[in-house]
Amino acid sequence: MTHYDFLCIEGNIGAGKTTLSKMIADEFNARLILEQFEDNSFLPKFYEDPDKYAFPLELSFLAERFQQLKAELTAHDLFRSFTVSDYFINKSLIFARSTLKDDEYALFNKLFSIILPNLPKPNLIVFLHAGVERLQQNIQKRGRVYEQKIMDGYLLKIQDAYLAYLRTQKDMKILIINTENIDFVNNSEHYAKIKEIIFSDYPIGITHFSL
Repeated sequence: MTHYDFLCIEGNIGAGKTTLSKMIADEFNARLILEQFEDNSFLPKFYEDPDKYAFPLELSFLAERFQQLKAELTAHDLFRSFTVSDYFINKSLIFARSTLKDDEYALFNKLFSIILPNLPKPNLIVFLHAGVERLQQNIQKRGRVYEQKIMDGYLLKIQDAYLAYLRTQKDMKILIINTENIDFVNNSEHYAKIKEIIFSDYPIGITHFSL
């Protein structure tokens, strides 16, 4: 039995966070919360014209994430051992800081600070770290049309923003796992290892692992 109530798997675009969340939920009979990003009509428009669509995109994502987490995390399920999500609500701030102009971000941050206290904090955040080349390989492999034009520079910008933000979090347990050289989807030994790492005990702050 896991010692977590709420586990978040995070990472850059193409890092494998959704796949790993599904694998863990299946094995442990956990409640699974997946981000419904494919339903966001602003996302394809943003990749075509970031300057025009960044603000409505980030606002719509924030609203959708809050609504989903609020509904899921406040509902009790006696038949599930814990909850695992493939995103952390604070990713809204991370992406917004990378895509919005300063005045837009100031407004966004104000809205975010109003809703954040209404959500439970995860017991552990797992950040799957991989280089841009590996991320691009994964993005190409899964074949989402609107992602095929994502530039290396954008992925690097998001990666740097994630790591910078995580370093500022002083009251959370954060696990950063370098997944550059593993394939937890197709290699059962790799999955067993990453699972063992995730379900160990950690202190407050950041812990690093390379596999």
